[in-house]
Amino acid sequence: MKTDLIIIGAGPGGYETAHYAASRGLTVTILESQELGGTCLNRGCIPTKTLCKNADVVNQIKEADVYGISNAGYTVDFPKMIARKNEVVSQLREGVAMALKHPGITLVQGEAVIVSPRIVLCRGEEYECDNMIIATGSMPKLLPVEGAEMPFVLTSDEILDMQELPKSLCIIGGGVIGLEFASIFNSFGVEVTIVEFCKEIVPNFDGDIAKRLRQALIKKGIVVNVGAAVTSIRDSGNGMALISYEQKGKQLQLQSEKVLMAVGRAPCVPQGLTAAGVEFSSRGICVDDNMKTNVPGVYAIGDVNARCMLAHAASFQGKRAVNAILGECDNIRLDIMPSAIFTSPEVSMVGITEAYSKENGIDVVVKKSFFRANGKAVAMNETDGILKMVVSADTRKILGCHILGAHAADLIQEVAALMNCDKTIDDLKDMVHAHPTLSEVVLSVANQY
Repeated sequence: MKTDLIIIGAGPGGYETAHYAASRGLTVTILESQELGGTCLNRGCIPTKTLCKNADVVNQIKEADVYGISNAGYTVDFPKMIARKNEVVSQLREGVAMALKHPGITLVQGEAVIVSPRIVLCRGEEYECDNMIIATGSMPKLLPVEGAEMPFVLTSDEILDMQELPKSLCIIGGGVIGLEFASIFNSFGVEVTIVEFCKEIVPNFDGDIAKRLRQALIKKGIVVNVGAAVTSIRDSGNGMALISYEQKGKQLQLQSEKVLMAVGRAPCVPQGLTAAGVEFSSRGICVDDNMKTNVPGVYAIGDVNARCMLAHAASFQGKRAVNAILGECDNIRLDIMPSAIFTSPEVSMVGITEAYSKENGIDVVVKKSFFRANGKAVAMNETDGILKMVVSADTRKILGCHILGAHAADLIQEVAALMNCDKTIDDLKDMVHAHPTLSEVVLSVANQY
């Protein structure tokens, strides 16, 4: 069977790219060995955000007395929460299946093996193409320490299918995945301990924001150990895991019923990649700014190229790849990539940090605004928040924004949009914002320049 384009992988990058390519007149064959929707839909973004909503409801009930609602009780029915999560995933997976019924798209479910840059083998049949996009995603990493594969050690995949809440959970890794699960399970009454190797949690985020997030998590009862290196995981003999770690030169231990390994993700490269001559490393497949590999006609998008492990990055990288195939230019700014952590409170960022500007000699002006001065935040009882803006001292263009607080993931998009349009902080100052809204936190920081 011959098509214009073969896409290997039906995650957000794969299925959205397939739809975009078909809408531009290309015939597409998309191959998927597992569930439609990839990691994001089945084992990542969507199921965790569904549980984040459950946690948010629990947190609201805990604070009910603040709103004049007394004696508000609740019971955490974890199996019911997991069932709801599964229903949400199933509904959205059906939506992906419907999107792939486009007349220009052929879906084949099975393991793909690359035979050559133009031929892929799947379920005993060869599929030929003019161009190929690899969108095979990533899988959880395991820390190479003793006991990493013991039954009480879970990855983000397994923890989403638990039917019972553990009494205690040790999370190895203080990145995005680890912190989101920490926030969720803490809300459900689980004793949560984080062990992070770096000197601060979420090291890729702004330092001030990371520190405030760590303090907020500690205030909620989460134990956070930073600068701590796990050395082994053993069975304590009483049904608990014994985690040994080194911190500030001391050998320490803690016990936990379950352990979540959240130390990053590794690219899933398809079979036959070496035979096809495509260059890749342990980080992923090497690509240029148009997602082209070293082999003409072969592209790689999303987690498998390790440029940016975010679902929306994969989707826009796919659009860029299709445009390159069609010989068209676009205005997609892949260097402006908003990201968020759905903890309580939320965290988001776009652009450069203050630390990055200092390290690279970029002259910037940094200002802050606070949620405690925002009328909507006060009314919501969500005053624990800060917005930090990074602006070029020369051009006054917005170079970065970092937010901790209620709906931070939504608020960051306004700034990302302005950055995409090369707007200055002065342009932002002249834009009317509705009152009372959380978005006034953005306007408030602009008015300080």
